[in-house]
This record gives sequence, structure tokens and C-alpha cells, in this order.
Amino acid sequence: MPHVVVKLWPGRNDEIKTNLAKKIADVVAEDLKVDIGDVSVAFEEVSRDDWGEKVYKKEISDNDAVYLKPNYEYE
Repeated sequence: MPHVVVKLWPGRNDEIKTNLAKKIADVVAEDLKVDIGDVSVAFEEVSRDDWGEKVYKKEISDNDAVYLKPNYEYE
């Protein structure tokens, strides 16, 4: 606990994802006052063609648990 999942379009290499995961884990551990060893970060790649249906409509739009919403919309 806690576990963070980052969904993004494919194309970033492992080095970029590893560096970002470390940064996310550091902030999460500090802000939530937990040990860094208790934090996990995963990346889930979703194609651009599937983003609207699989991510935006299912997980972002009309979801009160999303505290920071993007400035785009899908019809």
C-alpha cells in the first residue's frame, strides 16, 4: 500500500518508466507518510485508438475519484 497505476499511450522505454516510477514513489511516500518500500508503481499501456473507450469513458469521465481531470474530452 499504496499502489499507483499510470495509464499511457505506448512508446516510452523502460528507462523513462523506471525514472518516472521512482519520482512518483518518492512523492507518494513523502506525502502519505509511508515507507518507500511500501509503494508500488505500475504502467499500463493503452493504444491511442482505445484510449477514449477504455480509459476516458470508463475511468475518467464522471468519476468523482479522479482529483485532477484532463482538459480534453471524448464523445
